[in-house]
Amino acid sequence: MFGSILGKGKDKKSKNSTSSVHNKISKMNISEMRSYVNSRVANLNLTKEGLAEVMKKLTLPSEKTSKLYIAADDMDTKKKKGFDLVLLIVQNEYVDLDILEQIRNFTVVYEELINEYDTKHKEIYSSRFADAISLAEYNLNRKK
Repeated sequence: MFGSILGKGKDKKSKNSTSSVHNKISKMNISEMRSYVNSRVANLNLTKEGLAEVMKKLTLPSEKTSKLYIAADDMDTKKKKGFDLVLLIVQNEYVDLDILEQIRNFTVVYEELINEYDTKHKEIYSSRFADAISLAEYNLNRKK
């Protein structure tokens, strides 16, 4: 009773909603994550925490398998979808400094893979990432 008066009940709700978002995103494939970033998932609203979870899933090794989400031996379509997803996230209105740092980390972790993909398919993802990150930094500084 006194917990709800003192505001302790709100912390549980926010932790539960964050863990709920984490659980739902951890089960998504790359197409579902793209739908989530485009706000097209019916019962899951797009949030900063959700974007951060998507970036964690793409950047950090899996707890179960200790492998990255995108591997060098994956099909080229999965790599392209992953790169496009990150470029989509950079352009999102919810991007903050933490998410931008995760995006920079993504480009570092997958640098060899990005360069190999660019060379093989005559794409320009490396420069697109650099341009998108600098534009996002500019927009964040403008908001302050």
